[in-house]
Amino acid sequence: MKNSQKFADDSWRCKLHTIIFEADTKTGKFFDISLFILIIISVFIVMLDSVPSIRIKIGPFLTAIEWAVTILFTIEYILRIITVKKPIKYVLSFFGIIDLLAILPTYISLFLIGYKYLLVIRVLRLLRIFRVLKLVHFLGASKYLIISLRGSLYKIAVFLAAVLIMVIIFGSLMYIIEGSESGFTSIPRSIYWAIVTLTTVGYGDIAPVTVLGQTLASIIMIMGYSIIAVPTGIVTAEMTKKKLEVNTHVCQNCNENKHDDNAEFCKGCGHEL
Repeated sequence: MKNSQKFADDSWRCKLHTIIFEADTKTGKFFDISLFILIIISVFIVMLDSVPSIRIKIGPFLTAIEWAVTILFTIEYILRIITVKKPIKYVLSFFGIIDLLAILPTYISLFLIGYKYLLVIRVLRLLRIFRVLKLVHFLGASKYLIISLRGSLYKIAVFLAAVLIMVIIFGSLMYIIEGSESGFTSIPRSIYWAIVTLTTVGYGDIAPVTVLGQTLASIIMIMGYSIIAVPTGIVTAEMTKKKLEVNTHVCQNCNENKHDDNAEFCKGCGHEL
């Protein structure tokens, strides 16, 4: 009797897990599309509520809708925890953290005024749309990008360290050349100018006035155009090495979602998919 009850419980959890976490079934896709509609409505309401004239007229109505959506999201979050065999892995996962952050601001706003506007973070939940709508090309592109960025991490770190050294040197030189009379009142402020110039942003709040300073600025501007292309080249080189197959299968046991299209068992724990 106990074994049959356990089987029934597992079967119920498996079915619910398929609906909530995967988009391969009609019910699963309907669930997630409905979820997206609620997310869009919620973000739109938060934006409307930030407009004083609208808040004065229909503020209570918007608040009521927001609370209704938050309660639905809370129920959904609890169901996600219930349907996985290792809840802590889901809770600490990227989407698990986003799902939690999507509901916390409403409850925090009961004690701290103004925090409800942090609900715009719910827009990050729309990242699930790639899995929900089975947009394999877009999902594959996002995975290519993530893995390529990870593979490029050390190279980009070295590149950023080199850029940091450059802006310190250029900022210090500009401080010596121009001095406080031209607005370069300190080395940190001069480094700020070097960063703005090297990234080709050019706010114009500080500018060199001497010939030597303008010459150095011109060199930094030209270098800026070449430097911007370096991270792109690093990531692109990594992307050419990667090849992925994508699907929407999520392991109920360990929450792993990076499986081959023909996988029958989870690559992380061996659980049947």
